[in-house]
Amino acid sequence: MKIKKIPQRMCTGCLEMKPKKELIRVVKSKEGEVSVDLTGKKNGRGAYICKSVDCLQKAFKSKKLEKNLETSIDEKIYNTLKEQMKDE
Repeated sequence: MKIKKIPQRMCTGCLEMKPKKELIRVVKSKEGEVSVDLTGKKNGRGAYICKSVDCLQKAFKSKKLEKNLETSIDEKIYNTLKEQMKDE
């Protein structure tokens, strides 16, 4: 029996490799619009973050999400991410 490979992605907050399904994806579209991608299937450049507020704060302070997406990120996106983490 063949073992299915689980895709791994790096969290931009803690820089740990984790299974893709355990992370939240933030995506920048070709138009430059940044949004939270809960399906993981939107087109555009993606960055991943753990479902923990600590990782989000680390990524916010060091501006790693902005560097990965190559754009400035509106505070609304950070607030949306925080809300998603509270719901988990």
